[in-house]
Amino acid sequence: MSLCIIPRPHLPDLLPLPPVMSSILNFCQHSPWYLTSVDFSLNPEAIELQGVRRENRFLFDRLDEIPDAGRRGEVFNDYMSVKFHLHEWAAYPEKAGRSLRNNYLRFLRGWGIGSNSLSGAVLKRWVESRFGIPPTFHCNKLDRNDPSTYERYWIDHMKGSAMTSALFSQFDLVYEYCQYELCLRKDGGNKVVLYRGTHDPEEYTLLDRNPDREICVRLNNLSSFTSEKERAWEFGSTVWKTQVPKCKIFFYSGLLPDSLLKGEDEYLVIGGDFWVTPLLY
Repeated sequence: MSLCIIPRPHLPDLLPLPPVMSSILNFCQHSPWYLTSVDFSLNPEAIELQGVRRENRFLFDRLDEIPDAGRRGEVFNDYMSVKFHLHEWAAYPEKAGRSLRNNYLRFLRGWGIGSNSLSGAVLKRWVESRFGIPPTFHCNKLDRNDPSTYERYWIDHMKGSAMTSALFSQFDLVYEYCQYELCLRKDGGNKVVLYRGTHDPEEYTLLDRNPDREICVRLNNLSSFTSEKERAWEFGSTVWKTQVPKCKIFFYSGLLPDSLLKGEDEYLVIGGDFWVTPLLY
């Protein structure tokens, strides 16, 4: 099989772009095809990233002893700082110290600024590597039959990844901690009602319709939602309401004591095929 390499003379210091191919491997117990399916969205099952809970069992044992959610968030941040030496950035030379400062918190803030940023590309690549779900959009619609559409995605991902170290392992722990906190919620059930505003609904792949005005759409492998219906209208002329499996929530505002994404009541949702209901303004 020949590899299609996209020339990038404006970035001679980077390696050639990898070929565009389907993601068939992941680091959880479900296949990528099942995770992206409508069946999974309707009847979700728990997702566990391979070995993350086991390798960090002392953290989760400590969290079990803390009744206050805010204090648990502080303990989590402290654990991340020690485990990945994030607090030692000033003791290292400039480049090494910068890689420690560019940690999970900085990339989450970067997503809040824009999902088509370097941070967005890195987060989408993390989802692809852990769950086997490739992105469908980054600055433009991604077409597996046209490798040139992936150029910006791969460039942004490589630029962003070069700024840091052990970042995907940090995201792994963020996801598992998020799932831990969601399991402690008293609202019951394994889904949460969320809303997504969009200005370009025609750019999404429409898979099906039903008589109840619902449509089945394929969402990007990481997408922003909000828990507040009125706020969703601030982000698009079309708003979709859907039930999101809790196991597909990577991060949400209020999870950590930092003011990450709090102003928008935002949820970062791992993508796939979802039934959504378009709302009338």
